[in-house]
Amino acid sequence: MSIQQWSENIVLAKLENDPQFTDDLNSLLEMMEQGHIADVILDFSDVEFLNSSNIAKLLKLRKLVTITHNRHLKLCGISSHIWGIFLVTGLDKILDFTDEVSSALTELQLANNSEDTEQSENPESNEQNKNT
Repeated sequence: MSIQQWSENIVLAKLENDPQFTDDLNSLLEMMEQGHIADVILDFSDVEFLNSSNIAKLLKLRKLVTITHNRHLKLCGISSHIWGIFLVTGLDKILDFTDEVSSALTELQLANNSEDTEQSENPESNEQNKNT
């Protein structure tokens, strides 16, 4: 796997099958737990199967990225077999999916740009957030 700091706000991880999958997610979890705050894109294009341990780690990563750090987690390159696992487990309803890495990057860049614009247009709320 490769974990790339694609930009200041985006980490891109190309996942592979186990045992590498587990190591890859452990590395990402460690980064996030150490305070690295960024949007995360997981590229599943080389993943052929998932087990319950993989799913548990995905859920932990989702919690760290989306709930704790208020960032985005996007999964892309999902095969039909892996998509079936997400459907059966109901994870298709709580995880965010895109078809390709390029689509995920575009969505995140647009989201980050709109957040930056909102902050610069509303300086009073930024000042209030700093004081609380």
